[in-house]
Amino acid sequence: MNPARALLWPAIGAALLFALLVSLGFWQVRRLGEKEALIARIEQRATQPPRPIPPRERWAALPAEDYDFLHVSATGRFVGGGDALIFAAPPEGASREPGYLLMTPFELRDGGVVLVDRGFLPASKAGDAALRAAPSGETTLVGVLRAPERRNLFTPADEPAKGLFFARDPAAVAAALKLTDAAPFALVIDAAPTTAADWPRPVGGVPTIVNNHFSYAVTWFGLSLALLVIFALYARGVLARADAP
Repeated sequence: MNPARALLWPAIGAALLFALLVSLGFWQVRRLGEKEALIARIEQRATQPPRPIPPRERWAALPAEDYDFLHVSATGRFVGGGDALIFAAPPEGASREPGYLLMTPFELRDGGVVLVDRGFLPASKAGDAALRAAPSGETTLVGVLRAPERRNLFTPADEPAKGLFFARDPAAVAAALKLTDAAPFALVIDAAPTTAADWPRPVGGVPTIVNNHFSYAVTWFGLSLALLVIFALYARGVLARADAP
């Protein structure tokens, strides 16, 4: 059999697969750059001294990328009469029991309302009215602004009548609590040293971001190199058989 004909379709298949593997490798390299830029931006914003919260007149036109992870301070008072629970896995070091993030409206001294993520409550303590009660009087909060969490096909439907939500979505919570003039962002107060009896427990607004894109890129490029080696060995075998008497 003509060796060129015998190698034609395997060569086409190997070339297509090689192109796919290499493209996946370069995609991971691009994602690596994006993730490193995101981590740098988060670290730079979250570690700055707190600045005043953006004024109410800017909220409607404020892009999420302009405020997400911004370290701010806000002065005002908590609004009584309602709060919301956001289902959450237990943060590291806070509890082994699943539970909720407790969000409470906070009326700003300069006008407007921002929903404040006051911290984590285990499910067994979520019904404790004393734990959920917000402090009274004017106070100044320090924390990180967070954009609304994205939902996907696997996010359960909220239960606003029960005050239960499955994404930290200020607009949805504000609508359920019948708040007007609410900010499009949430304020996640800074984590603070606590004892095991302190609930809700602040967990901070800066998540641990996993960045495995370099290892993924090495994997895809390694597979593409392995494919070349395998095809070269296969082609050598075909050619050797063709030259055999």
